[in-house]
Amino acid sequence: MNGEILIVDDEPDICWAIEHILDTRGLRYRHSLTACGAIELMKQTRFRLAFLDITLPDMQGLELARTLKAIDPAIDIFIVTGYMPPDDASSSGAKKLFRACIFKPFMNKDVLDAVDASP
Repeated sequence: MNGEILIVDDEPDICWAIEHILDTRGLRYRHSLTACGAIELMKQTRFRLAFLDITLPDMQGLELARTLKAIDPAIDIFIVTGYMPPDDASSSGAKKLFRACIFKPFMNKDVLDAVDASP
């Protein structure tokens, strides 16, 4: 896979875990603890893939996914969550925003499968 990976989670330990999993493949990544920080990163860098927490302190993950897709429609998004609000996830508009959900606690394989599934 070419291009960097964006990791957005307000829990530094989750960012750290995903980063270390990506390190096993020698992949490049950047992370943000906030949606606003992620948007700024998107304006500077073309990311091929993003792992987004569904609940962030400054914006919901689905709203962030919409914003990132508006900046770069080609970005492949995976939601990382401990839960998925049924109303948000079941709407057809929301399902078009992301490829799949990775549920916390996740396994290394879950993250690497997402990377492998991404163009």
